[in-house]
Amino acid sequence: MTDGGAVRRMLLTNVGELVTNDPADGRDGGPLGIVRDAAVLVEEGRIVWVGPAAHAPSQLDAVRHEREDRRAGDEHRAAWDSDVEVVDLGGRAVIPGFVDSHTHLVFGGDRAEEFAARMAGRAYEAGGIRSTVAATRAATDDELRARLAGFVAELRRQGTTTFEIKTGYGLSVADEARLARLAAEVTDEVTFLGAHVVPFEFREPDGPGADAYVDVVVGEMLEACAPHARWVDAFCERGAFTEAQSRRVLEAGRAAGLGVRVHGNQLGEGPGVRLAVELDAASVDHCTYLTDEDVAALAGSSTVATLLPGVEFSTRQPYPDARRLIDAGATVALASDCNPGSSFTSSMPFCIAVAVRDMGMTPAEAVWASTAGGAVALRRTDVGTLRPGSRADLAVLDAPSHVHLAYRPGVPLVAETWKDGVRVA
Repeated sequence: MTDGGAVRRMLLTNVGELVTNDPADGRDGGPLGIVRDAAVLVEEGRIVWVGPAAHAPSQLDAVRHEREDRRAGDEHRAAWDSDVEVVDLGGRAVIPGFVDSHTHLVFGGDRAEEFAARMAGRAYEAGGIRSTVAATRAATDDELRARLAGFVAELRRQGTTTFEIKTGYGLSVADEARLARLAAEVTDEVTFLGAHVVPFEFREPDGPGADAYVDVVVGEMLEACAPHARWVDAFCERGAFTEAQSRRVLEAGRAAGLGVRVHGNQLGEGPGVRLAVELDAASVDHCTYLTDEDVAALAGSSTVATLLPGVEFSTRQPYPDARRLIDAGATVALASDCNPGSSFTSSMPFCIAVAVRDMGMTPAEAVWASTAGGAVALRRTDVGTLRPGSRADLAVLDAPSHVHLAYRPGVPLVAETWKDGVRVA
């Protein structure tokens, strides 16, 4: 509510192309549900109407009469705000805000030297995570919080309005708990990833081993992190955790009330996808190496295949075959996997461009996957679309069409980002 009890209402108009992700009769773009020469009516941070700009005046009248009828006779009703703020977007394209469903934004240090060495020919290995663990443990809360704030601002400038953050760079009870707590200060989508890699103090031959570490993860570490988290995840991969160890972690997290996510099939074929589908995980992420059975399992399930093209760009692995998954009927999302080791990018437009260029996606499929697809991967229905009831989270492009996100790679096309009806970048 605004001062004096008036409802905050805003009309975004002169939208050249509006991507709603809400297909309907008369709309172009298939699943994108495109409305041309469009307008969006926002009330208290939620969308109440979208449609042709020419219809906006009559829609405003309808909304006004509805509110007056509803409040008639109430002596203490909120005042009707007859002044609707009108924002002219100058014929630019508008899309839902990006939903980045896979990031690792709370960490210390960086791994630029590792990246340079890899570009000179050294292969990527999951063990590089341990150097970030050491830097993260050494950082103070204030240092981590300040860096996290910088990353959030970076996301906003690039059109991301909803984002998930994983723990996984603490790998002790106290450090994982503080990463979960810090992440929860900036997002509702926090994932407990204690099962990222086995920390050095548990590694054999000198340490007690991976199974002993899993005992900690499913015990006191989960207990400390679960109050700050919505999800549990495990890196089911060679060099990280076996299927049996991953299952223990995921089932314990689920028993604690957390939703399930999985890192799987990044470095080679393996059990990650099958485990994710079996446990009804919301998403299995990476999916770089898939068998026909994996693809069929994803297509027949509600588990989203979340693809992370920044990883393959930064590690020179083969790109996942999005075309194969989409043609089979699987739901595909795109996410940044922003992390210091294998994908230090927070740019969803960059991921879209790479997915179109190297993964067999059309521009429309890539935009859908980075907005609505990410929402499905987080099992959210209030973001990733622009339709009545959705949050007014959107990105205004300095371009006439969503196609330009892939057509003009590397160009900062996001002119404005709106979160809950407020311009945040």
